[in-house]
Amino acid sequence: MSLYGMLRTSVSGMNAQSNLLGTVSDNVANSGTTGYKAADAEFSSLMLDSGGTAASVGYQPGSVDTKVRYGISTQGTLNYTSSPTDLAINGNGFFLVKNTAGQTLLTRAGAFQIDATSGNLVNTAGLTLMGYPANDAAAQSTLNGTGGLVPVNIGNAKVSANASTKGTFTANLPSAATVVTGDTAGSNAADATYTAKSSLVAYDKLGAPVTLDIYMTRTAANPAAWEMAVYNRADAPATGSFPYAAGALATQTLSFNEAGALTSAGSIAIPVPNGANVTLDIAGMTQLASGYTPLAATVDGNAPASVSSVSIDQDGTLNAVDQSGQKYAMYKIPFGHVSSPNNLTPVAGNAFQVSEQSGDLQVGAPGEGGLGKLISGATEQSTVDMASELTRMIVAQRDYTANSKVFQTGTELLDVLMNLKR
Repeated sequence: MSLYGMLRTSVSGMNAQSNLLGTVSDNVANSGTTGYKAADAEFSSLMLDSGGTAASVGYQPGSVDTKVRYGISTQGTLNYTSSPTDLAINGNGFFLVKNTAGQTLLTRAGAFQIDATSGNLVNTAGLTLMGYPANDAAAQSTLNGTGGLVPVNIGNAKVSANASTKGTFTANLPSAATVVTGDTAGSNAADATYTAKSSLVAYDKLGAPVTLDIYMTRTAANPAAWEMAVYNRADAPATGSFPYAAGALATQTLSFNEAGALTSAGSIAIPVPNGANVTLDIAGMTQLASGYTPLAATVDGNAPASVSSVSIDQDGTLNAVDQSGQKYAMYKIPFGHVSSPNNLTPVAGNAFQVSEQSGDLQVGAPGEGGLGKLISGATEQSTVDMASELTRMIVAQRDYTANSKVFQTGTELLDVLMNLKR
């Protein structure tokens, strides 16, 4: 056996144990770091070609090779907090973030807070959370790259006015109602008669509320037919129901079959004054043997308001919540994922870069395509097990000492051999 080979092998062993102690040191230091993935040093033997048989040449020692691996795909325990911008992923996927150099990175460190200067959501490493604007349907529909991603900014958020464009109105019309033979509500005559009335609030382009009066009038018994007439409340007379200062915004005939199901058109278009056309879904209207019963009455749009808080849904939708408690979607937070996450390259800030071994970056929606759920009000804890790390540290220290003893013995033998030549 070559003395130089023995020295080389023992040095290789000390270097390997030093690498293991380095990973233990990192793990212990980051045992409380949000989203940290524990590192481990794995060893493999290296055999050198002796150039002949063991009998003629002697044993040729090799060495040990070290490779540091990160358990990036390991799920950490969730730690629940009171902040809605603290985010965790329960399952596969990573948050898409950008550093100050503009590089897109992946991270599981979701302790995000509002940056006082920019208003963006940044984590403790200063990485900015990226998402799609809620009104950018084209960008959200692709979800196959980082194009269209923008910093998630809620520090400067304001709920702007949005004109109403769609709504739903569902009610049961009484099958026993008397047929109106005179002027109906749609005629806007002073003596107009109607069967039932409801109201909806829509919003114009400036966010001003517009109250819509909806009149339902039974016009025929067999086959069953009703008239639906919609007016602007602002045109209503000071006393009585009719006439309004202006005619109906929209009228439509509703027809029902013997089972009380709607057989005519399932929607009505209502031009809101100083606003947009509101498409009101009325497909759920029925005519059954009970009283007039409104079941659903909703219209989108909103008046301008200030944001009081935010909420984040499991599908990644970030909502602004105004002072009345109403939600308005602002961003869609996607997840990034790769085919081999354990082969991602770690970078500063508890983040990762895509590598050739990890596979290409793909983007998807939380909860879809095998991706995990987005949890608001929680962070993912470090995957470090302190008991295991302390055990590994003791083992590495013992093995390092053993290798140093081999090296010491080799140097003593080499010293004896050198003295024999004198």
